[in-house]
Amino acid sequence: MAGFISTFFGPLGKDSCVYFMFFTILFFISLIIALFAHIILLVKNFRKLNLMSIITGLLVLFNVFLCYFVNRLLYTMCTKIL
Repeated sequence: MAGFISTFFGPLGKDSCVYFMFFTILFFISLIIALFAHIILLVKNFRKLNLMSIITGLLVLFNVFLCYFVNRLLYTMCTKIL
């Protein structure tokens, strides 16, 4: 029973920090794409935009930035601790 618990719930090695690096890169690329998409939307549809669509776009940008930041923070913590 102890082997089962340590296998599935025990600490992982330093090589598992790559998981956080992968998602950091993925979310950074997503952030750049979302930023360009939001800028293009603002430039092309400047006269037709309402405040709600602008706020929605900014919230999406904030959400993607937050995902990027959290994964970067977790990667840093993982590499410094292990």
